[in-house]
Amino acid sequence: MANLLSELSLEELWRLFPISLSEHNPLWKEWYKEEAASLQKLFPADKIKRISHIGSTAVETIWAKPIIDILVELSKNGNMKNLNTLLCQNGWLCMSQDKNRISLNKGYTEHGFAQKVYHLHLRHAGDNSELYFRDYLIDNPAIAKAYETMKLNLWKKYQYNRDAYTQAKTDFISKYTQLAKQTYQGRY
Repeated sequence: MANLLSELSLEELWRLFPISLSEHNPLWKEWYKEEAASLQKLFPADKIKRISHIGSTAVETIWAKPIIDILVELSKNGNMKNLNTLLCQNGWLCMSQDKNRISLNKGYTEHGFAQKVYHLHLRHAGDNSELYFRDYLIDNPAIAKAYETMKLNLWKKYQYNRDAYTQAKTDFISKYTQLAKQTYQGRY
């Protein structure tokens, strides 16, 4: 499967996996818990500092892409390269990587999305801005609704261009992430 997907152009991938938003699904929380439990069994306990549900599926009041985002923060003795290899051997597909971050996914098939789709963000401990943004949206319903409205307006415009969709949200996310870090200083 990975080889078939790797043969597609970016435009073909965006057509096969378009942006789609839906009302909050209470199953998303359960799907996160199931996958987090699987990850905890997979990883040596001393390699992981925290596993967290991030992204809009973690905010119960707004529409979201039906993709469960999971942040895995490594402890000081967690080797990112080794854990990436372990994840790839257990059904995850590495989408991008650099020295400090690796992004993987699961639930992408040659026929489109599976029922359960995940994005895993493998990071060093403390590289967790998404936790602040998530908490700020949960604690501030009006800001969460403004974020939802923006995403709904961007959805059809960028349905087949994930990079442009993400870029169009960047200023909003940055603004409220910074505000959240000031508000919740030291939380994480």
